[in-house]
Parts: sequence; C-alpha cells; structure tokens
Amino acid sequence: MDGGSVSKSYIILEITDKFKIKCELKRHLSPSLVGTINRSLPVNGTIHILGTSGVYIESHIESGGERTSKEFKKGDIAFLSVGNAFCFFHKDTKVGKDLVPIGKILDDPDELLKAESGDEVSIYCEID
Repeated sequence: MDGGSVSKSYIILEITDKFKIKCELKRHLSPSLVGTINRSLPVNGTIHILGTSGVYIESHIESGGERTSKEFKKGDIAFLSVGNAFCFFHKDTKVGKDLVPIGKILDDPDELLKAESGDEVSIYCEID
C-alpha cells in the first residue's frame, strides 16, 4: 500500500468542488481495522452531519470494534463498526455509541464546517 509506512498511512478526504483534507490513519490505534481500511480504499459516498461536532460517511467496510471510545478531540477520526461509517470530528465531543479511534486530521478540522449533508465525498490513499 502506497501513501504511508507500516505504522501509519495518509488518506485524503475530498468533498467534491469544496475542499480536500489530509488525514493520517494510525495502525497502533486499531491494527486490524486500519489494515482493512487501507485495503478497501477508495470509499465514495455522501456526507452526513454528526450533530454539531463533525461529519460521517457510510462505507462498504465491515469490521468489528477493537479498542473503542466515546470521547473524541477536535481532529480525531473514528470508525463506527455498527454503521460501517467514518467519523471526522471538528470539535471535542462525547458520543453515545462506541467508536473505534483510527487517526487524526492533519489539515484544519474547521474545513469540515463547509460540508453540507448530501455533499459527494471520496476517501482515498494519498499517492506521493
């Protein structure tokens, strides 16, 4: 897999005609899930608004929960195993469901505030 090392990989979250955000997936946070994600990219879909704290994108990726959390910081990326969805947070938050932490947003997380429900989105590996 290009775009990273054994311990981390770089992905791009692109909202069509709006912005691209560089992100980092960290294998040590959830080794099996991050490996599955890397092998399953790209993911295409639509943006859904996650309350006032972020956005989520449903995917075709299926994985059981590894180490889960309900508290996330601005810039965190998590995966909802029950809904097969990527969650990107633009502010500190507590959620009601168990999410698997998988990485960090490297660019400005506030860019996510420009996203609107229904926007077309792609998540893909960064190729140098």
